[in-house]
Amino acid sequence: MATRDVIIASAVGLHARPAALFVQAVEASGTAVTLSKGDRTVDADSILAVMTLGAGHGDTVTLTSDDESVLDSLAALLERDLDAE
Repeated sequence: MATRDVIIASAVGLHARPAALFVQAVEASGTAVTLSKGDRTVDADSILAVMTLGAGHGDTVTLTSDDESVLDSLAALLERDLDAE
């Protein structure tokens, strides 16, 4: 399993629109991805799970998957302010 540590750039963190965009990208990848913050890990294809993780602006999260290219693209997504776009 490959991992990527990412700092959340969206001003509101992974809530509402940024969480939806992230989950859509995970679903489109067709790859199993988990998202962790601290000692809590959730399936990244569930918007409710992602939102309840409580990842805010500036928090570090860890993405885990078997596909490194998927991790690269998801990390790049989280490193952008999705609310500003």
